[in-house]
Amino acid sequence: MKGLTIGKLATKANVGVETVRFYERQGLIEQPQKPSKGFRRYPPETVRRIQFVRRAKGLGFTLKEISELLDLRFDPERSCVEVRDIAETKISNVERRVA
Repeated sequence: MKGLTIGKLATKANVGVETVRFYERQGLIEQPQKPSKGFRRYPPETVRRIQFVRRAKGLGFTLKEISELLDLRFDPERSCVEVRDIAETKISNVERRVA
């Protein structure tokens, strides 16, 4: 079978199963269809997506902002410059708060 079970996904992404479920509820990752028999299988790229969310949270991004960044990544109408501008604005805000 292709893909990862939720337990293997959580282990590879270094998070708990409940974190995976939370990210699903928040729309940050997709929940795969459940087959008639067996377990849901997550595509391997979901590991990178979860790791991105965790790193962004560590930098001070909110879940809403992270969701927007993820949407920008897959929106062909948006440029890398827009994504960079959003990230730089957030970094400036964090630096102001720290100062």
